[in-house]
Amino acid sequence: NKVARFSMATKEEYTTRSGEKASDTQWHFIVGWGKMADRIEKDLQKGTFVSIEGRLVSRSYTDKNGQKKYVTEIVANDLIVNQKAA
Repeated sequence: NKVARFSMATKEEYTTRSGEKASDTQWHFIVGWGKMADRIEKDLQKGTFVSIEGRLVSRSYTDKNGQKKYVTEIVANDLIVNQKAA
């Protein structure tokens, strides 16, 4: 089954209690399978603004050094490509 994987950043901008502007960027791992992988390949490129709908999946694996690693991914069910940021 075909798979597409990419990372996506979300940025939140806010004002602190002291009135200073601040921002927080979070990185998310996205996975698409089958026809969704085809859409991801066709419609997305670096810098594309996109809305993702899906479910969270957590898994673990052992890396090449024998350490256990944990990953949470969003398995995409749908995506909407936006022309520009909202």
